[in-house]
Amino acid sequence: MDTDRLKEEKQRGISIDIGFAHLDLGPDLRVAFVDVPGHERFIKNMLAGVGGVDMAVLVVAADESIKPQTREHFDICRLLGISRGLVALTKSDLVDADIVDLVKLEVEEFVSGSFLENAPVVAVSSLTGSGLHELRQRLKEIALSVPPRASHHYFRLPIDRAFSLHGFGTVVTGTLLSGTVSVNQEVELHPGGERLRVRGLQVHGETVTRASAGQRTAMNVAGIEPSALARGMSLAEPGRYEATSTIDCVFDLLEGGRELKARAPVHFHAGTAEVEATLARIGSTAPMKPGERAYVRLRLREPLLLLPGDRFIVRRFSPVVTIGGGTVVEIRPPRKASLPRLETLESGPAARRLELLVRESGEGLPMKALVSRTGLREEKIPEAAAGLKRIEAPDAWYVDRQWFEARKEEAQRALKEFHRTAPLQPGMGKEDLRARLFPEAPALLLDALLAETPAVATAGETVRLASHRVALQAEEEEALRKIESTFEEAGLAVPSTQEVLQRSGVEAAKARTLLQMLLRQQRLVRVGEELVFHRTALDRLRQLLAEHRGTRFQVTEFKDWTGVSRKYAIPLLEFLDRQRITRREGEFRLVL
Repeated sequence: MDTDRLKEEKQRGISIDIGFAHLDLGPDLRVAFVDVPGHERFIKNMLAGVGGVDMAVLVVAADESIKPQTREHFDICRLLGISRGLVALTKSDLVDADIVDLVKLEVEEFVSGSFLENAPVVAVSSLTGSGLHELRQRLKEIALSVPPRASHHYFRLPIDRAFSLHGFGTVVTGTLLSGTVSVNQEVELHPGGERLRVRGLQVHGETVTRASAGQRTAMNVAGIEPSALARGMSLAEPGRYEATSTIDCVFDLLEGGRELKARAPVHFHAGTAEVEATLARIGSTAPMKPGERAYVRLRLREPLLLLPGDRFIVRRFSPVVTIGGGTVVEIRPPRKASLPRLETLESGPAARRLELLVRESGEGLPMKALVSRTGLREEKIPEAAAGLKRIEAPDAWYVDRQWFEARKEEAQRALKEFHRTAPLQPGMGKEDLRARLFPEAPALLLDALLAETPAVATAGETVRLASHRVALQAEEEEALRKIESTFEEAGLAVPSTQEVLQRSGVEAAKARTLLQMLLRQQRLVRVGEELVFHRTALDRLRQLLAEHRGTRFQVTEFKDWTGVSRKYAIPLLEFLDRQRITRREGEFRLVL
């Protein structure tokens, strides 16, 4: 298969961008090749293709031996954690057997102490075919030892190409890092968040209905133009992840180079993406020494979809060479980093990592956040989070148990203080209580807390201590009776609310509270902003209208029936319309 697709590649006889091929090595074994350019000027293209590989074939020409770019490629493979592979000595037909043996010794010394130590070294010639059978056999042996990719995990595909294909529309390609994707499935673009639909799938040129982790996948997507897509973007399961531009990582600076100063500008490579970034050591302002490992914070110029455990490569700005790489530890770091915290997130058991993230969040975290910030699959979290409190919801919410118990006590103290300052109020509004306890958390957290606190009672949107009872003093009882009787005696020709309160005999604030009590008890009914009627007056009005059921009438007739002025008639009729006792029909109304 010819992996060189660009005109310039064919003219110059070199690889410039990544290319793709595949080889069947058995009935159930297919190897997908990502051919990466070797020239030092195209290392950034090489990095876009090497992120998803399971094994490496280190290619060394027998007539040239190990070149500088070979060393950089090999450093990148080690930094990315590739653990399997072999060495192919190409162009073996161009040199004597002694030279081939000498180059083989040089290669074995070069890979000593690495993942390729003791790996097969196969001399081959693409012209004579020498060694190709052995190469295939070695590839098969190593490929069979590769553990399967995480097909059970959530779908994620870094895009390495995006183009338009006549008759199909927008097509993207990439190596499926995890999960599966099917035709007609919805996927989400990162960064950006656009939702796209998968119209068709191909794996190694064959049309399929489903692609799995580890496969080279071409995806025909609807809902976007190729110009809106670029190498470095990712597709993922909708609503599962968010792109980030600040990450905390463990970072290895390669030996043999220069020290790395604080806040150094660098090129950051992860998956198929390359962005500019600044790198700062955590816990120290001292420069990093070659060969040193440290926790660092990377601030990316553009957001990327990254998860804990993702590997990355860092290249210096000038000269542009690979200087190190590492692993993402935290994708939503706090403003101030802590080394013990990062040690827990990097290597601590899942239970400790979950507890740390939830406790420091204060108000807890939803399942979605725990998945994206730990890289764990959703069904693995309940067991690991057994030490936390789970609140059932469409997206389960986890909180620290001690924090939750403390909020229960705080809620009771808040209600006790409220009852002390407002003894005539039946209770505190739920939203007021939530704003006081945890303003940033969803309402489901307060509902769970109230449901588990027997000392607290809830009625609609009002919360009170279960022991609280409104107890009126003698003057308040008298004022309450006075307010109610004034409205009751007035019938439909009620005085203004302000006038009634002023005559109640208690201070204005207390009189308004007493009025609210009567309204809550539905002994009084508010008809308009300034009009309040006694319940009995409105009951008599309903009975009067019942005698005219089916009658169409105007405002003047209503005034005659009730004996009220227009000042009361219009608000009362609007109230009756809302209550579906009457219905307005132009200038008339109909008694229902």
